[in-house]
Amino acid sequence: MAELRTPYFRVEEAKLLHNLEILKKVQEEAGCKILLAQKAFSMFACYPLLRRYLAGSAASGLYEARLGKEHFGGETHVFSPAYRADEFEELLAYADHFVFNSPAQLDKYAAKAKATGKQVGLRLNPQCSTQEGHAIYDPCAPGSRLGTTLENFRPDQLPLLDGLHFHTLCEQDADDLETTVEALEAQFGPYLKEMKWLNLGGGHHITRPGYQTGRLIALVRRLKETYGVEVYLEPGEAVVLNAGVLVTSVLETIHNGMDIAILDTSAACHMPDVLEMPYRPPLRGSGQPGEKEYTYRLGGPTCLAGDVIGDYSFDTPLREGDRLIFEDMALYTMVKTNTFNGMPLPAIVWRDRDGSDTVVRSFGYKDFKTRLS
Repeated sequence: MAELRTPYFRVEEAKLLHNLEILKKVQEEAGCKILLAQKAFSMFACYPLLRRYLAGSAASGLYEARLGKEHFGGETHVFSPAYRADEFEELLAYADHFVFNSPAQLDKYAAKAKATGKQVGLRLNPQCSTQEGHAIYDPCAPGSRLGTTLENFRPDQLPLLDGLHFHTLCEQDADDLETTVEALEAQFGPYLKEMKWLNLGGGHHITRPGYQTGRLIALVRRLKETYGVEVYLEPGEAVVLNAGVLVTSVLETIHNGMDIAILDTSAACHMPDVLEMPYRPPLRGSGQPGEKEYTYRLGGPTCLAGDVIGDYSFDTPLREGDRLIFEDMALYTMVKTNTFNGMPLPAIVWRDRDGSDTVVRSFGYKDFKTRLS
């Protein structure tokens, strides 16, 4: 792909299949169903492949639900902190399972969903934080708007419910899930046996090397046996972990107290989690600052002073035209790209198992222009 204009995302089938086989094994051994959380990855060209392994998709609103229904198939689940009245009728045509955030939302919409044969659930907040360092992703943080606490839970609504849902994890292992389930059972245990299903949400880093898969399987089996419920998991990141890269080129190198390389990709536009979390994305062939002979600060071409990806070291000096490959760029990247400063969106490339590359989608001026007028 040397002739393809950078930057571009490349999703690799072989690495995706590696993750899917792990998820398939968990489903089979635990007896649960795994859904793709589209908020992390919605490249629907991959959906026919994913559908061979996963039970369906999870959506955060109308458009994701429609995408899942039309292109993924299987079960379509949707959760929103608050549904829009002018969208709910259309949502009924796409989603099979509706999860509501509060007793008030349940009162407003559950009867209508049940009347059309939909499954109805309530998201819970067990007020059990297991996060370290990423408060922005902690649904159990004080003052969280996500989920119903025990104080606000209304047992009189149990006849409306088919299931319960919680989502508290972010890139975490099964031990943190166990901690959360213990808190959930302590608060809501008496109601679990009245449910048809329990959704454990996402944030499970199942496909990460070293993840305690056996511990997860044992926990799911215990929940099924104890409460007689179907168990769902809805990871996004685990589905495409390490399955994609972002290829970029060096535009120029300058010096201002340290060596700086300006790339044709932007943290602000093409990998915003670098600034939001924040985190330092892995870069193929590089080292920590000072680890290798030549250290550079890598920055984007926008006017934002803070459009900085991070500091990296290399064995040789960077030159104009050098291509760099950022790893683990399939998740929470393509779904969050933007055109700030008129930055072009990166093309999207698919690499088959045999190594053949195909451009799935490229973007141009029209994609920027038609966003606002």
